[in-house]
Amino acid sequence: MTCPFSEYRPLPGGDGTPRAYCRAAEEFVQAMRADVCNDRYGLDHATDCEIYREHADEAAGDGDESEDGTGDAP
Repeated sequence: MTCPFSEYRPLPGGDGTPRAYCRAAEEFVQAMRADVCNDRYGLDHATDCEIYREHADEAAGDGDESEDGTGDAP
């Protein structure tokens, strides 16, 4: 499974070729980081990417939980 924050977009002003973009970092990423995003070469975005780990709760949709973690929204 690829990172839920990863997508491909053309660079603004570029030649139209899609490039790896990280929605969590809000920036285009280098090819080596895209390998992590796409779980290539035995890498896993969930364990090998510090950006994903910082934003994992957003990827899981935890915004609906209450502060005590019960899932009961206030």
